[in-house]
Amino acid sequence: MPWFKGWKVTRKDGNASGTTLLEALDCILPPTRPTDKPLRLPLQDVYKIGGIGTVPVGRVETGVLKPGMVVTFAPVNVTTEVKSVEMHHEALSEALPGDNVGFNVKNVSVKDVRRGNVAGDSKNDPPMEAAGFTAQVIILNHPGQISAGYAPVLDCHTAHIACKFAELKEKIDRRSGKKLEDGPKFLKSGDAAIVDMVPGKPMCVESFSDYPPLGRFAVRDMRQTVAVGVIKAVDKKAAGAGKVTKSAQKAQKAK
Repeated sequence: MPWFKGWKVTRKDGNASGTTLLEALDCILPPTRPTDKPLRLPLQDVYKIGGIGTVPVGRVETGVLKPGMVVTFAPVNVTTEVKSVEMHHEALSEALPGDNVGFNVKNVSVKDVRRGNVAGDSKNDPPMEAAGFTAQVIILNHPGQISAGYAPVLDCHTAHIACKFAELKEKIDRRSGKKLEDGPKFLKSGDAAIVDMVPGKPMCVESFSDYPPLGRFAVRDMRQTVAVGVIKAVDKKAAGAGKVTKSAQKAQKAK
């Protein structure tokens, strides 16, 4: 509405002015996207498309994805070249954080990569399998007590994997974060704690301070969310010699 110039009220004790809700929304600056960080792209699905090949699909969380890039998938440790990147059936020269894209990879089977895997730049802090991680959790809703050995399902980015509470390190104040008790025997609803967790199957996660979208999770059990948490530190497994496709080797030699 170009004719509308906001509103003004004149009173004896002074003037007041303001804007409409829509105008206020228009004034909000869009958030800066983390394009300067290394690439992290959790896979939502992997398709096999006739005449094209294997096409993983997911949302770019950090960094930039470009055709010709050599990417590594964790925790499966498969490295290959990105042939093309598409969003809504349009080819992209680069995909930025927030973009939901499909990208064609050569010499990789649909069975090699799956939902929950994470793609990253093989040359710039590639993603790795987590042997375990330290997390700060808040117990929201659990009918009993949670002790070491409890193994619910964790939903972290697109991964859905059972993880064991290996050690309850300390109970903390949920507001200030101050330590209340060392090595508690159990946790109950309303408690916050620092815990060591170990995935039951290979999993790729990151610390919240480095990659926020890959460092927060929900704990699910009994068809409800039992707890939520953020990852403080990750014990990364040293990757052995994984599968490197011929196209990736060629691309690396060319560079």
